[in-house]
Amino acid sequence: MLAVLLAVAVLLAGGAWLAWRWLNPFGERTSERAQPVVLQSVRDLGRFEAATGEFQVVVDLEKDAPFLPDSIKGRRTLFVGVGSVDAYVDFSALPDGAITVSRDRSAVTVRLPRARLEKPNLDNERSYVFAEERGLLDRIGDLLSSSPNDRREVYLLAERKIAEAAESAGLRGRAEQNAKTMLEGVLRTLGFTRIEIVFEDPA
Repeated sequence: MLAVLLAVAVLLAGGAWLAWRWLNPFGERTSERAQPVVLQSVRDLGRFEAATGEFQVVVDLEKDAPFLPDSIKGRRTLFVGVGSVDAYVDFSALPDGAITVSRDRSAVTVRLPRARLEKPNLDNERSYVFAEERGLLDRIGDLLSSSPNDRREVYLLAERKIAEAAESAGLRGRAEQNAKTMLEGVLRTLGFTRIEIVFEDPA
């Protein structure tokens, strides 16, 4: 009889302890919410400046009046523009489906946006007016102007020509190749042995 009472007491005590653990407002509960480590690691790379091109262009800008000689009304400016263009790949806004990992975490496929080109950065210290011819009326106009040496138009034209040169020079392709090489190295350090990098145009 004593053994039965002892067993009942043990069961009651155990049940009370389990109930207290379940209802205890001061108890701790651990929940694990693992983040996509690979995706986060790639996003942390941010905007990767993958290539830079240096360019020099000569701008020949001429303005004249149809019925007046150039000596009276006309302007011709030869401008040498020197500048650079950066190409980059943006990792920061990748969607959740941009990275696919195999079940055994040995293979990974990464889909990235194509490389983009920054606005040309004209080097004012190395860019200069090589020659300039002005008609009489233009010389007088420059004397009366509040900004006689305003050459904004030739600067803008030089920037446009450098941007076109960067497009045709394959700078985007070089940037994507450099980004691919860098990213493959990062993913190998995370343990992946089969890596596929795909560049896609935005939808």
